[in-house]
Amino acid sequence: MIQYREVYAQEIDRSLFAHFTRRQAVVNCVRREAGEWKIKEDPFIDDWSEEDYQTLVRCLRNTVQTGGFVYAAFDEDVLKGFVSVEAMPLGNKKEYLDLSSLHVSADWRGKGIGRKLFVAAKRWAKEKGAKKLYISSHSAVETQAFYRAMGCVEAMEYNQKHAEAEPYDCQLECAVE
Repeated sequence: MIQYREVYAQEIDRSLFAHFTRRQAVVNCVRREAGEWKIKEDPFIDDWSEEDYQTLVRCLRNTVQTGGFVYAAFDEDVLKGFVSVEAMPLGNKKEYLDLSSLHVSADWRGKGIGRKLFVAAKRWAKEKGAKKLYISSHSAVETQAFYRAMGCVEAMEYNQKHAEAEPYDCQLECAVE
C-alpha cells in the first residue's frame, strides 16, 4: 500500500533512490515548430546516470533547505515517486512557484501516484500564496498527456532560465486554485 509524506533534508541521500527506476523509453515528443506544437518521432531512452542521481540529491536537499517542498510516495519504505516545488516565486508578478521535479518509478507508473503527487504540490503552492505552478516539462508525448490531464496549459510567461537550460522541454503552467 502506497504511503505519502513529506521528505526532509536529512533523508535525502543516494540510498533513497536505490530502488527507483527513472528509465523511460521515449518514441514521440511534442516539439514547437514555426509557432505550433507538433508530435515528432524522436526515439531515445531517458535514464539517470550516477552523476544525475548525485545532482538530484543535492537539488532536492537544497529545495528543502531553502523552504521548498519535497513530497513522496513509498511502498513499504521504498521510494516510488516524488515531487518538489521551490519556495522562490517566479515571474514578473511573482505568481508562480516552480514545480522542479515530478517522477514516478517505472514499475509504478499508471497507478495514480503522479496525480496524487501533483495535487499535493498544487495544495502546497496555494498555501504559500502562489497563483500557479510553473513546469518545465519533458516533451515525451506521455508526459505531456499527463500534464494536460492535470489541467496544465502552455505558460503565459516563459522562465528564460528553464527555457534555455532545456530547449526541448514544454514550458507549462497550472492554476493552483
